[in-house]
Amino acid sequence: SKLADGGQLLAGGMTLLPTMKQRLASPDTLVDLADCGLAGIEDTGDAIKIGAMTRHVDVAESAVVQSAIPALAALAGGIGDRQVRNRGTMGGSVANNDPSACYPSAVLGLGGTVHTNKRDIAADDFFTGMFETALDEDEMITAISFPKADKAAYVKFPNPASRYAMVGVFVASSSGATRVAVTGAGSDGVFRHDAMESALNGSFSAGALDGVGTDADDMISDIHASGDYRAHLVCEIAKRAVSAC
Repeated sequence: SKLADGGQLLAGGMTLLPTMKQRLASPDTLVDLADCGLAGIEDTGDAIKIGAMTRHVDVAESAVVQSAIPALAALAGGIGDRQVRNRGTMGGSVANNDPSACYPSAVLGLGGTVHTNKRDIAADDFFTGMFETALDEDEMITAISFPKADKAAYVKFPNPASRYAMVGVFVASSSGATRVAVTGAGSDGVFRHDAMESALNGSFSAGALDGVGTDADDMISDIHASGDYRAHLVCEIAKRAVSAC
């Protein structure tokens, strides 16, 4: 296959093309997925299934998503700028698993399922580290299913230039069980915050997170923010997300 011979899949190109411009990637062949029928949004009853090639702008403006999971529509509407939202795709973002990307927090926070050309992968098993996923080399995302939640919200503290999340928190609650997914902060990429989930399962309120800490040693520390600052932000942004539910 072309992929086995040094080719690479091209979705929206928001990561691959800049990487090629910097001479950090030189694929022999680009396999354009634009006309492969992988775009679209479907209400399957208990979940919303979104094709991998669906653009951010289409998720943000979808009446189906806005009605069923408004937090997901709002998240998509806050990605990057207008140019990025009109080219970038959900599947490309999730497959790349940038530690500051927004979509991974929605997949993990809602307990989604990643559908590929080979299998279905639960969100808890999909993200394996910074820029790392459970995808095999010959495997690609075809769609992602997001279960509907009783209440959910996403809040991020964005980098003012890139709009990437310096800290982003997706909170979702269904049938009394809460999931909290954090992006932009963890040194291993997106992660679930177990302590916050336990606190919110006891009392779903912003005040329940008072005193719930985040280990600064597990946070990214860079020119934009120290690990200590990000650890502090995780709690503050999580409180805002809970209040927004």
